[in-house]
Amino acid sequence: MSGSSLFKFIATALLSIVLLVCCKQPTTNQESDPASNGVKYATGFTISEVENFTVISIVNLESNTKKPLRYALAEKDVVIKNPDSYDAVLRIPLNKIVVTSTTHIPSLEALGEENSLVGFPNLKYISSKKTRDNISKGRVKELGNNQDINTEVLLELAPDVVVGFTLEENNKSLQTIKNTGIPVLINADWRETHPLGKAEWIKFFGVLYNKTGQADSIFNTIETNYNQAKKLAQNTPLKPTVISGAMYKDIWYMPKGDSWAARFIKDANGDYLWKDTKGTGSIALNIESVLEKGQQANFWIGPGQFTAKEQMLDFNTVYGEFDAFKNDNIFSFTNKKGASGGVIYYELAPNRPDLVLKDIINILHPTLLKDYQPHFFEAIK
Repeated sequence: MSGSSLFKFIATALLSIVLLVCCKQPTTNQESDPASNGVKYATGFTISEVENFTVISIVNLESNTKKPLRYALAEKDVVIKNPDSYDAVLRIPLNKIVVTSTTHIPSLEALGEENSLVGFPNLKYISSKKTRDNISKGRVKELGNNQDINTEVLLELAPDVVVGFTLEENNKSLQTIKNTGIPVLINADWRETHPLGKAEWIKFFGVLYNKTGQADSIFNTIETNYNQAKKLAQNTPLKPTVISGAMYKDIWYMPKGDSWAARFIKDANGDYLWKDTKGTGSIALNIESVLEKGQQANFWIGPGQFTAKEQMLDFNTVYGEFDAFKNDNIFSFTNKKGASGGVIYYELAPNRPDLVLKDIINILHPTLLKDYQPHFFEAIK
């Protein structure tokens, strides 16, 4: 979960987000085709080359009709023509960075750059042992909240860049930081709906540290693991039925059929009973319709924030009428937390979809992955 409480109850039915279509903004520079730079699944960014420096283009997060954000990244002595035509200009590799979402932390660590992190808003949400060790040693400073970042502390840290996850006009703190002269980049990994699209944002960080080859290699390994696990699951004839989500007040929120969560169930060869609903967000349902369609479902994956069956019954006894409840086939990621209480899934899962997929395969088809130890999901009792 990011420092601005990005993941609230509805989102915890399993992350479900808005799919954007990537657009390419023509420029006067001689840019190579972004597809040739290896961005295969992500729709929110492209990487291209302009002479002897790199340009990252980020799809405008609010409207595909607007120009993408364009960042020029060059080594120290490289001359960038028309620097004012870019939303930010950075010298790479970076030495000091501030990020604002826990989903950024695993990429830094995978690239061996965790020591470059000097500040973060709401440190308590970080779960990684490596970064928590740096926090305990005073190497990573508390910056307050995402919407109200402590700019005085930030200026003392003097990072090379601040990486946000929403546009500056939607976050006054980021606009203030930009006005001080510190470059602000937007990382929109959370808006991807393909599991491998989220993970591919490690290439964004690879450019920042001049480690594109290493980032590509890390992603290729994740992609291979994911696709091999998917193929293994698809080869079994068994296709268990699955429901997801939970009630908030009197409304049951369920991931729509095109969502990130639904994609995992599909790739694990599960039959998600709401797979035909269109869209990537959450569908709001009444309890009667969920009970009618999902009472006999084999599995219940992602029951909101619930961590125990007794807790569920205290909220609403109707939960006890589902077969998955009666058969102890409810699986959640919320019980696995870091030392300071942050849910590990929120931080690591977007970066390691291969592990998420294997967890779900292990739930739906427990004989396929021998001696497998789940990373995120466990049955709640």
